[in-house]
Amino acid sequence: MTKQSDTESLTAHLWDLREKCQIRHCSAASDFLTEAELAAVMEIFPPSALIRYDGGYEEAAKKKVIFLYDEEDDFSDIVCLQAKIDQRFRKISHRDVLGALMHLQIDRHSFGDFWIDDGMLYIYTAEPMAQFLIDNLTRVNQLRIQLERTDKRPAQVFNTRSFTRVVASARLDALVAGILNCSRDHAKNMIREGLVSVDHRVLEAPDELCNNNVTISIRGSGRYVFKGMLRRTKSGRSAAEFMQYI
Repeated sequence: MTKQSDTESLTAHLWDLREKCQIRHCSAASDFLTEAELAAVMEIFPPSALIRYDGGYEEAAKKKVIFLYDEEDDFSDIVCLQAKIDQRFRKISHRDVLGALMHLQIDRHSFGDFWIDDGMLYIYTAEPMAQFLIDNLTRVNQLRIQLERTDKRPAQVFNTRSFTRVVASARLDALVAGILNCSRDHAKNMIREGLVSVDHRVLEAPDELCNNNVTISIRGSGRYVFKGMLRRTKSGRSAAEFMQYI
């Protein structure tokens, strides 16, 4: 299935959910969507009084589309699970947790963001999946855990660093070349090969102009935010400011 047909299938599913909400006068929620999926569907279903995007906390990467039947409706089926973890003798990572979740043969869209922080594991999921995870996700890489519900809504905190690069313009190929310290030709090839996305959508046009505060993801390198141009240099080029997630 192509990415276009994937998007079309997802869009059709969301239209069905919205129709269900209107006909039955009840709220309806999608599964957790990836950032790329969210970028695609937000153009068709923009946030409004009756359409809400929720991942458990404001800056969540994965979110659900929630269709509300009236403006007073505050429906959400999102649950946060937490577990204390003792990593003194066995360290576990994000990859270990993902592997444990996949071992349970559940769809990736059935859970949202998850991370480890300060001796705690946090997992966002939906009400229908919460008890299943509590009962069955009891080990991560041989480390025994016990998930429980929490009424808190913790937010994942990302470490970042800021840096500047001298670039020719705000064209995508110039920004990628600046970020990677590579030639414009190499940057163009990466973009044309579909290795670069802007605001979680793959762009294959090297001459695309980027606005301030767009997110540029480069496969194999990481995620960056183009904050904007700081100043012009004597050579007529520009000093661009970036923020990198580390």
